[in-house]
Amino acid sequence: MVALGCGCFGGFGAIPEFLGLGETEQQARAVLDAAHENGITLFDTANTYGAGQSEEWIGRWLAGRPSVRDELVITTKVGTPVGPGEGDRGLSAAHIRSQLERSLRRMGLDHVDLYLSHEPDPATPLDETLRTFDDLIRAGKIRHYGLANVDATEIAAVLAAADELGVPGPVNVQVGHNLLDPAPAATLDLCRARGIGVTAFSALAGGWLAGAYRAGSPYPPRSRMAVMPERYRLMERLAEAGVLTALGVQAQARGIALPTLALAWLLSDPVVSAGLTAPQTPEQLTPALAAVDHLLDDAGRAHVTAIVEAARVSV
Repeated sequence: MVALGCGCFGGFGAIPEFLGLGETEQQARAVLDAAHENGITLFDTANTYGAGQSEEWIGRWLAGRPSVRDELVITTKVGTPVGPGEGDRGLSAAHIRSQLERSLRRMGLDHVDLYLSHEPDPATPLDETLRTFDDLIRAGKIRHYGLANVDATEIAAVLAAADELGVPGPVNVQVGHNLLDPAPAATLDLCRARGIGVTAFSALAGGWLAGAYRAGSPYPPRSRMAVMPERYRLMERLAEAGVLTALGVQAQARGIALPTLALAWLLSDPVVSAGLTAPQTPEQLTPALAAVDHLLDDAGRAHVTAIVEAARVSV
């Protein structure tokens, strides 16, 4: 499915330096309206996106639509820093519980459908974290939990600890995954083997697969490439090697736009339960929504993958 990523409501993700960039509340409301009207039911946010503004804006949007809540799957996260102190981050029982209550208040909810650890926390024993998630499930505060920004080794450790404790394991893993920069095969293979759904963020490679940038051209002010270029240097190099042009030809041959092809490639893998798209405007949802009608068969997916792999050789 196509899911709505709300990480740019009020800022760019959880990065304090970028607070105030991204969408305004008015723009966020327009995108939320369009997503709901077009049948998107999974909204993904985090306690630190926009320093809490993403959750607050979703909460105010939901408050005006009380009948909508039961139609949606709301995902939020915990673990990245909310302040400078040692207790202002991580996956300790105290931090998880306090941050969940704040998230629920901001969104005006009595429970979260899927609660994700935003990043691993080596300082907290896994047993403590997993028992806390289990307690919150039993209390009805969260329906399920999952993991974000983890590799296969970290996922395996959580699964082993959950099995030993006799508590539920994670039902979802959220990782960066897209046509230009796919998640490691080991991560996807483990999720496939254990029946864990994968939610892919950066599904359009930070805008490169959406046609937001062109190699050699100035980057738009306040865009991801303008404010955090190092994160997307691989995409830049691949674009310089001509991969976007080659993929554009493939998309045109199929009668679809490049972002539609990129998301169709992503969603054609059964292990991918959702691809996150973060449109700035309602109109930018259109190519993403079209992807579900243009899923690729195995041969088509392999062909598109081979185009990118060929470009990698030159970068």
